[in-house]
Parts: sequence; C-alpha cells; structure tokens
Amino acid sequence: MVSEEIHGGDRAAIIGDVLAKLESDKVRSVLLQFSDLEGKPKNVAIPTKQMKKALTVGISFDGSSIQGFARLEESDMVLRPEPSTYQIIPWSDEKYRVARFICNVYTTHGEPFSGDPRFILRQELDKAAKLGYTFNVGPEMEFFLFKTAEGHASVDLQDHGSYFDQTPTDPGEDVRRDLVTSLSEMGFDIEAAHHEVAPSQHEIDFTYGDALSMADKVVTFKFAAKTLALHHGLHATFMPKPIYGINGSGMHVNCSLMKDGNNAFFDPEGEHQLSDTARWFIGGILRHIDGITRLANPTINSYKRLIPGYEAPVYVGWSAMNRSALIRVPSSRGKSTRAELRSPDPTCNPYLTFAVMLAAGMEGVTQKIEPPESVDKNIFKMTSSEREAEGIRCLPGNLREANKALLNDKLLCDVLGKHVVAQLNRIGEMEWGDFSKAITDWELRRYLATY
Repeated sequence: MVSEEIHGGDRAAIIGDVLAKLESDKVRSVLLQFSDLEGKPKNVAIPTKQMKKALTVGISFDGSSIQGFARLEESDMVLRPEPSTYQIIPWSDEKYRVARFICNVYTTHGEPFSGDPRFILRQELDKAAKLGYTFNVGPEMEFFLFKTAEGHASVDLQDHGSYFDQTPTDPGEDVRRDLVTSLSEMGFDIEAAHHEVAPSQHEIDFTYGDALSMADKVVTFKFAAKTLALHHGLHATFMPKPIYGINGSGMHVNCSLMKDGNNAFFDPEGEHQLSDTARWFIGGILRHIDGITRLANPTINSYKRLIPGYEAPVYVGWSAMNRSALIRVPSSRGKSTRAELRSPDPTCNPYLTFAVMLAAGMEGVTQKIEPPESVDKNIFKMTSSEREAEGIRCLPGNLREANKALLNDKLLCDVLGKHVVAQLNRIGEMEWGDFSKAITDWELRRYLATY
C-alpha cells in the first residue's frame, strides 16, 4: 500500500532513527514543507529540538492563511513530517546545517485533511494498488532564467541560446550545474539537463519513479531552482508563457503502470507493442482531458502557451509516431514503455495533476475505454476540416472553459472531493474575474491613440 501512516512500535522506532540521524548529521534547523492547493511550496522552520514533537503530535499552523485550505472558523491544522522524505539542504551552511521533510496535513482531530493535495494523491495510489498497479511518472521540467532588475524579477533575457546550446560562460549553465549537483545530493536521479528551444529557457528531466515521490520532487525542484538562481543573481520562473512570440514552458509527464514487477503498458504482440492496458489508460485520460486541463494548466497564463505554433499541444488526440499529439507514446519499449501527456505546465500542483491523471487512466483500464485511432500525421499542419474529419477537437481555450469542464466531470470531482472542488472553483472564478477587468498593455497599444 502507498499509505505512509506509521503506527505503534514501528512509529517509535522510526522516530528514534530520525532523531538519531538529525544528531549525527549535526542538523540545527529543519524546514517542514508542504504545498498549498495551487502547488506553491510552503514551509515553516523549526529548531531540531522540536522534531520529536513534530514527529509525535505534529506542528500546528493556521490553515485559513493557506490558499484553498480552510475557513477562519476551522483554521487550526497540523503538519506531520514524513520520515522517508528527510534530506539535508545541500546549499545550507555547514556550520548551521538545515534539513527538510515533506509533511502530510492533518486536522486537530488527528484525521488526514481532505484538502491536502498529497493526501488526495495517496488515496488514488492506494486504489490502484488494490488492483495490483503502481503508477510511475517521469516529469520534464522546463523553466526560464531571467535577469533581476534592482532585485526584482524581470523578463530580461539572460541568454540567447537555443536547443542543446552550450555556452560555458553562460550563468544559466552554472545554475543548471549547481541545480543538478544539489538535486543529486538530495536523492534525485537526473536523466538530462539542457538548454531548451527558447532563449533563457532550460529543462531538467528526472528518471521516473512512483508518483508520490515524484510529486514531492517536483515541489522540491521548484524550491531549489528559485533558491539557486538567486545565488547567481537570476530569477527562475515556472510561468508557462512569460514572453510573447517564443516557446512557453511545459511539464510533460511520462507515465506508466507496473503490475507484478512488469510494465503493464508493454505487449510485444500488440499494435505498436502496446498492451490493452496502455490503450485503455490513454482512452481514460482522453475522455477526461478537459477536466484534467483545469488541474494541469491552472492559470490564465497557461492558455497563452496552449496555442498552435510553439510545440505545445492544442488538439485532443494520441500518437505512437509524432510529437504534435496531446499524448505521445515515445519509441522506447519493454520496461520503458510509457505514455507522455504533453499538456501540463509547471505551475500545476503535481499531487492533484498526477491524482486526476491516474483516476482517469484507471477508469479507462477498468471500463476498457478504447481511445480513438492513433493520429500519425502532424496535427498542426492539418486543416480544420481534416481535423474535424478525424474527430480531433481542441483543448479548453481558457481557464474559464477548463474550470467549467472540471465542474461537469463527476469522476474528477469525486477524486478531489467537495472541499477542493469548491476552492478550485472559487480560485478559478476569482482569477478569471480579475483578468477580465484588467487593462493590458495590448489594449493600450491597440486603442489609446486610435480612439
């Protein structure tokens, strides 16, 4: 089972081991980290001597001050660190060594908080485990490194490189190197790090792992990237489309199911060497992709990336052949057989995104949902009539459309629960309302002198 609850004697032994490890590593301060509903990393620092309390009864905090967590009248919540997530922060001073734990969120009654994104993912992983499946993911994190202007974030390009460029004197390469080194020390298995297509854009890919640990790593990655960029006088941003006219940043998610120690997506005798399970899983995600989009692309800016012409997927379909499809099946087979969902961006909450992907995919597996035919043409070059003939439609075009799609998707609403759905709806409506009332530079350029 995926559940990380610790009970009885096991708990006492684990707590003892953690406290001994903190002492032997000479840790003086501990960051207790978690993520809010929008996926933003949060933390509270405590002295090491408070860790026994944290591991036994937890550390209280005001949930009403965390986006999407609780109302004022029910705001008291408790953080409980997950012992398996212990890591020393590599860039902390050796004389004042700092460690971190990822936390689960509980109510004051000792029950898991239903609005904790990590708990929601754990529930879905447990459901899959009861059917014998483990859900693995491998995210590809894209981000921009910009110059700072008087200490503040800017969109001033730090470099003019392109895909796989190498510029040894480029501070961006220095940030990538420091980031890979630090993440490796924190237990990451890095598959690749390189300059991406757009100027000042970079990508770091993780080797796949179980979805819970990988969601933890996405949150850790964001924290590390922003911190280490500042050490170089730069600003790391995961905003999907910070600059008009160039590629945006995505978070492609490679995923697969394992069963009985084997990759359940691989069948050497199947078409494209894909199993029925793989096809059905893809079918389930495509059935629910509009609602998934609300979680995978949660901001107004997300939909400025999801437009034709910049490699981001726009049209709903899958392919075993080309990169223009929403879901691509990379060429590797055997243990590496996987499906790559290309629409998510790095502003998403990874816990919620992985949870709804798994729920949709598992509905496909259990209900044997067949996907449409694989589209092996370049969808971007097809005419609208050709796409219509193939039954290819568009993803939601903005946050408002995606939000409505989520509210109309019973499966995903059941996965998230009433509290989270209500909070996401509130956040989405508020964001759309603010955006609709804002006066943009485009409007000023378009209308100020003309009318």
